Amino acid sequence: MSAAALKSTLPALAGTLEANGALADFTWFRTGGPAEWLARPRDVADLSRFLAALDPAVPVMAVGVGSNLIVRDGGVSGVVVRLPKAFAAVEVEPGNRIRAGAAAMGITIASKARDAGIVGLEFLRGIPGTGGGAVRMNAGAYGREVSDILVEATLVLRDGRVETWPVARFDYSYRHSETPEGAIVVETLFEGTPGDPAAIGAEMDRIAEEREASQPLRSRTGGSTFKNPPGEKAWQLIDRAGCRGLRIGDAQVSEKHCNFLLNLGKASAAEIEQLGEEVRRRVKAASGIMLEWEIQRVGTAQ
Repeated sequence: MSAAALKSTLPALAGTLEANGALADFTWFRTGGPAEWLARPRDVADLSRFLAALDPAVPVMAVGVGSNLIVRDGGVSGVVVRLPKAFAAVEVEPGNRIRAGAAAMGITIASKARDAGIVGLEFLRGIPGTGGGAVRMNAGAYGREVSDILVEATLVLRDGRVETWPVARFDYSYRHSETPEGAIVVETLFEGTPGDPAAIGAEMDRIAEEREASQPLRSRTGGSTFKNPPGEKAWQLIDRAGCRGLRIGDAQVSEKHCNFLLNLGKASAAEIEQLGEEVRRRVKAASGIMLEWEIQRVGTAQ
């Protein structure tokens, strides 16, 4: 069946709907297979109508900028939703609050808060992803996490219903939320406290400098690979297990920060994931601790 014929079996979308949509073009690792369908809705109503009419058996997942993601080489079945710039607006609200579309980048949200003299969102400067992704995984850095600042978030559920959830409903824990499968975060509301824009800016600069000094930011990477076990740092366990610089093909454990995996050029998603599993095996053998993946791994092997 042709792509056009297949598309006719799906509900209408006012935005764009692309068969075999490339994900490696924008995910940070720059590797992996395509989405069976890559959807970019025009607005919340468009997404809601589409999901309400979509066969419930079709899997749905959201992808932001792909900064904490391994897409396996066989690609992702069903519909992958990527929110366009229309979902990236950021506005200041009374009460030291920032309302942001889920496609807005962490640095954009933090900068808006700085300019408005709102303290508490500076750590988002160190989150290399979108606000929606940060809400879903309870992203954190530099001693803070999203659950500390989130007031509420709006989701389009898999059946098309639009709901606004207060922070408590997400039942947050370390790098985890109870966001339902197939639900798409479309808007966030964060709250801080009053502060001095210059001091806020200085803290954001410090975070940026620390990241630049300690992380391989100019490489094809997926950010922090493994969660920190209780009372431990994942990178230290990886280093002690002798994994710094370890390679499988063009996949390498970063020598700069060994909780980061790198694609040196032509690594497949399988090689990157295989390297991660080898790191887990060696850390388990050396310390007795089994590291838990922080990077989301999706799709099927080729």
